[in-house]
Amino acid sequence: MSAYKNKLILVVNLASKCAFTPQYKELEALYQKYHNQGFIILGFPCNQFQNQEPENEEKILNFCQLNYQVSFPLFMKIDVNGDFTHPLYAYMKSRQKGIFATESIKWNFTKFLINKRGEVIRRFAPSTHPKSLEKVIEKEL
Repeated sequence: MSAYKNKLILVVNLASKCAFTPQYKELEALYQKYHNQGFIILGFPCNQFQNQEPENEEKILNFCQLNYQVSFPLFMKIDVNGDFTHPLYAYMKSRQKGIFATESIKWNFTKFLINKRGEVIRRFAPSTHPKSLEKVIEKEL
């Protein structure tokens, strides 16, 4: 994460076969609009929700670039819940609880916003459209 020091970061767990998959388009639009101002999106594919991201990283990247022209960084497929939860997700979930004060990620496209000081400041539900985050992003930039 040190490569993203002093950046405003939106971290999202992604899936290519999900009802929320069209959010890739809005995520890319946010990235294009604010990237030069110090904003970055980090995408982490995850297959923990009804097998909605079954492909390997190469196929995921190809899908995202071909269908949504994604240019923000995509990382290896990870677990966001359970015994093998990625450490970044364990950290973010402990700092920003979900609905009913639970830590677990409920579905694909859960979003976390990390400010320029590295603090997890917001958690957004999968149903939250990325476009609706513009005011928060502008405020934090």
